[in-house]
Amino acid sequence: MSAVSSRLPVFPWDKLEPYKKTALAHPDGIVDLSVGTPVDPVPALIQEALVAAADSPGYPTVWGTKELRDALAGWCERRLGAVDFAHENVLPVVGSKELVAWLPTQLGLGAGDRVAYPRLAYPTYEVGARLCGATPVVYDDPTELDPAGLKLLWLNSPSNPTGKVLSKDELTRIVAWAREHGVLVFSDECYLELGWEADPVSVLHPDVCGGSYEGIVAVHSLSKRSNLAGYRAAFIAGDAAVLGELLQIRKHGGMMTAAPVQAATVAALGDDAHVAEQRERYAARRAALRAALEAHGFRIEHSEASLYLWATRDEPCWETVAYLAEKGVLVAPGDFYGEAGERFVRVAFTATDERVDAAVKRLG
Repeated sequence: MSAVSSRLPVFPWDKLEPYKKTALAHPDGIVDLSVGTPVDPVPALIQEALVAAADSPGYPTVWGTKELRDALAGWCERRLGAVDFAHENVLPVVGSKELVAWLPTQLGLGAGDRVAYPRLAYPTYEVGARLCGATPVVYDDPTELDPAGLKLLWLNSPSNPTGKVLSKDELTRIVAWAREHGVLVFSDECYLELGWEADPVSVLHPDVCGGSYEGIVAVHSLSKRSNLAGYRAAFIAGDAAVLGELLQIRKHGGMMTAAPVQAATVAALGDDAHVAEQRERYAARRAALRAALEAHGFRIEHSEASLYLWATRDEPCWETVAYLAEKGVLVAPGDFYGEAGERFVRVAFTATDERVDAAVKRLG
């Protein structure tokens, strides 16, 4: 039996372990700005909703409760500008990484099919293609791709790792091209509520999709906006035909969001105050780290949205990782996200105020 894992690249974070040990040895402790995991408390109203639904002895449904579907559809209309959204246009998933990794398999893709994603990108897009035996393809501009055999096109705006935002005009052009060639578009918009120097737009906005969701699906997560990475709360929204097929497959696979998490998601999507409060925290940390990095000789590119600064000292990324590790600061090497990132590092600002202050002082 051949191991499926043999198709996959080396798990990137394992390569960072020696540098983490160096950073941990700093007298004042490590400042971990690598993974980008939330560190702030889960808002009280979300915790309360989770606890109130804790007595859930029965199986949840894959499609979720009516209350959850109402919340998902309503949020897409209110926040993304989607129009005439119905329950058939939304589907909860067990965290967005699960969806990204297994989507090509669930779409029935395999040998001979092509899956495209940005040249600098979240590594799981490639993993998803390789898990099902499809061919991964990178792009700078997706409309320059050969559409032959191209079955799935990933967009990511705001981008992880660069923080780059695709404009409304760019999204409109790409969606039109994909529809012309019969290519299914999945748009990873998990950082959409974290725009700093740009206002990210969803592919579900009528100015982009023309009021039709045919051939397009958006991916959203509550991990960053609501500090719910530990809850695995996410959803997809868009083409009802695509979502209906995925719903049937996911029913067979038992891919159910836990009932208390469904209730917590309803509470989270119904409240904007905690999102604004968290944005303020991140904005302050971002400003402090950016100023410190630039004063220290780094150049920041893009980074107009998301939870990261895309930084360079114009040297190989692992030299930068080692340099900062000696100061007790751990960052992610840019080549985790593709060869085009080999002279950059990704600096997350998902650390406590105290740890961010520590990093700023060490760079001072």
